[in-house]
Amino acid sequence: MIHVVAVITAKPGMRDSILQTFRANVPAVKAEQGCIEYGAAVDFEDGPKFQTKYGPDTMLVIEKWESMEALKVHAAAPHMAAYAAATKDMIASRLIHILTPA
Repeated sequence: MIHVVAVITAKPGMRDSILQTFRANVPAVKAEQGCIEYGAAVDFEDGPKFQTKYGPDTMLVIEKWESMEALKVHAAAPHMAAYAAATKDMIASRLIHILTPA
């Protein structure tokens, strides 16, 4: 299994627009062969004092894939190219972490 954590920081005030575009793309991603989990998360607003927040412009995409091959097919999918094109001017930075269970 492959885990992916994508840390996406929007340009100021653009996170909600990115999330709207992201949510519209989720059904196509979840229909892909090998997709186990795919969703977005943002900071919990009233968390405990030990919480370290990403901030109001950042969202995380949490993914699980059956294999690296499934992840590679996902990355090359036409709907992902369309998502990237639709959000490119809204994104300040994007960090992709690909992990394997320990």
